[in-house]
Amino acid sequence: MCASCQSWYGRHIAPYVVHAGCSADAFTRMRRRMVPLAQGVVVEVGFGSGLNLPYYDPDKVTRLVGVDPDETMLSLAKRQSGAKSFAMECLQAGAESMPLADSFADTAVVAYALCTIPEPQTALAEIHRILKRGGRLVFLEHGQAEPGLRRGIQNRLNRVWGALAGGCNLNRDPIRLVRNAGFDVSEARHEKFPPSFWLLGSHYSGVAQPQLRPA
Repeated sequence: MCASCQSWYGRHIAPYVVHAGCSADAFTRMRRRMVPLAQGVVVEVGFGSGLNLPYYDPDKVTRLVGVDPDETMLSLAKRQSGAKSFAMECLQAGAESMPLADSFADTAVVAYALCTIPEPQTALAEIHRILKRGGRLVFLEHGQAEPGLRRGIQNRLNRVWGALAGGCNLNRDPIRLVRNAGFDVSEARHEKFPPSFWLLGSHYSGVAQPQLRPA
């Protein structure tokens, strides 16, 4: 695909493809389980089209900041925002460099975004920076399948899939990425997608706490 065609597709088609795909029940069940764990001041990294919005608990969340670099995605999110009992704002920015102060958030949420962020380790370091002491990262992702045929197919199709699905990578290991960024992972779960989503590999979810850094 030529660069200009890819750019046009990325701006005008891919956001709607990703929004439709990530609206499926396989993703909704995980959102319903994990997103209500967020509390206080929340930063959602990779806010996308706002598919997590219905699952935030208004009795726990005081403020929500959605961060995403894609203007089209954020415009879709704003259409879904509706009347919320907590303050909400959208920031157009990359996850690797967020215009937020140190120790800004009580909770960071990353949902089906580590697969698309170009530099996930840098983004996770930013999340570490903006979380308050005692804050938490709630993550729900898809990633590499168990060793075997499916993982091999993921590796072979990764570049083509990424071009069609907004830069999504099939073969990342979310839990390893989170741990390598200086988080202690608790409540981690790893389960298979239903057969219709076999190419997406496995579901990964959990809660992580930033390790304390030396003064």
